[in-house]
Amino acid sequence: MECKGFLFDLDGTLVDSLPAVERAWIGWAQSRGISPAEVLDFIHGKQAITSLRHFMPGASDAELQAEFLALEQVEANDTDGVTALPGAVALLERLNNLSIPWAIVTSGSVPVASARRAAGGLPLPEVFITCEQVKHGKPQPDAYLLGAERLGLAPADCIVVEDAPAGILSGLAAGCQVIAVNAPSDTPKLAQVDLVLSSLAQIRVDSTAQGARVVRLD
Repeated sequence: MECKGFLFDLDGTLVDSLPAVERAWIGWAQSRGISPAEVLDFIHGKQAITSLRHFMPGASDAELQAEFLALEQVEANDTDGVTALPGAVALLERLNNLSIPWAIVTSGSVPVASARRAAGGLPLPEVFITCEQVKHGKPQPDAYLLGAERLGLAPADCIVVEDAPAGILSGLAAGCQVIAVNAPSDTPKLAQVDLVLSSLAQIRVDSTAQGARVVRLD
């Protein structure tokens, strides 16, 4: 694969935040008398406000915003167990050393995403797309289109790196190349992605005259 820049999802792609995510949402589900399993089956890869709207039909905008802020505070303050996934730090540092542009494109908010990036010890991206900047979250293409725009690149010149079905669909809809990492086997359109990996440690990135080349190591 060849590209000019990278667009990385955060949770589940660069950092393992699953325990913290599930603690927050299980607590929220239990407080609302909703099945935690049903909530956990829906939320991954989506903006929190999207999930709240789904599970709080008929709620006013004020009620949704209050729930969002309360949940955001819980998630931003709980980084226990949040760690970088194998190969993530080394890959981002290599991109920096090769001067290859990259961005983090997450469905999380600024407080939550910033806390998890720091907890994982990831380099600070020049471009950091969060839910506050995007009206229509994943699986809509808006987030990745904005990420490519902020890098000054055409979507087709970017590689999206994602783990969640919603994010993979978002990257494909944006017209980007897509690498799926640890994606569920029943992910829609998984056969359309360019590369399926179990770990970021499986790839090496080299610079070229046009940008970057991704080489699978195994």
